[in-house]
Amino acid sequence: MGNKAAKKPISTELTDKQILLLKTNTKFTEQEIREWHAGFIRDCPNGKLDKKKFLEIYQQFYPGGKAQKYCKYAFDVFDKNNDGVIDFEEFLISISASSEGDLDDRLQIAFDLYDISNDGLIDQKELTTLLTAMYDLVGEEDRKGDKDPKKRAADIITKLDATGDKKLNRAEFVMGCKQDPVLRKLLAPNV
Repeated sequence: MGNKAAKKPISTELTDKQILLLKTNTKFTEQEIREWHAGFIRDCPNGKLDKKKFLEIYQQFYPGGKAQKYCKYAFDVFDKNNDGVIDFEEFLISISASSEGDLDDRLQIAFDLYDISNDGLIDQKELTTLLTAMYDLVGEEDRKGDKDPKKRAADIITKLDATGDKKLNRAEFVMGCKQDPVLRKLLAPNV
C-alpha cells in the first residue's frame, strides 16, 4: 500500500488554475478551453478517458479501418503520466501540440508515437509496426511492393539515417520529415 504513488484526483470541474495552465501551454482561449472541456466531460463524465473510450472515438473517425493497434500506441503518447487514463489536461495539451503546435512540435509528437520502446530511437521493427497500424487504421489493404510496411520502413530508415546506425533519432526523424513532404504526409499525416 505504501509503495503506490497517490493519484491526483480527477475533477469534472475546471478550475481557474487549470484554465491558466492550459492557456499558458496551448494556443486556446479560455472560451475554447471551456468548450473542449464541456465536450470532454460529455464523452467522459468521470473526467477520465480510458483506452476503451479512446478506441471508440478513433473508430468514429476511421469507420472503415481497424483502429486497435494504432490506438494502443497513440494512447500511450497522450497518457503522459502513465496512469492508464487521459485526463483533460493531458488531452488538451496533446491536442494542441499535435494540431496547433509549430511543425517541429508536431513532428516530435509523431516521433514519440513511433518510438514504441521509449529509448529515443526508432528502429525498423518499430517503424514497421506503426506503418502497419496506420494502414489498418485507414483501411489500406494493398501492401505489396512499395507499400509493404517492412520494405517501406527499411527504405525510410535508409533515407533518413544520417548516423548510419540503422535507427532514427529524434533529430533525424524531424529533419527528414521537414525536408521531404511525401515522407511527412506518410509518417505524420496530420502535420
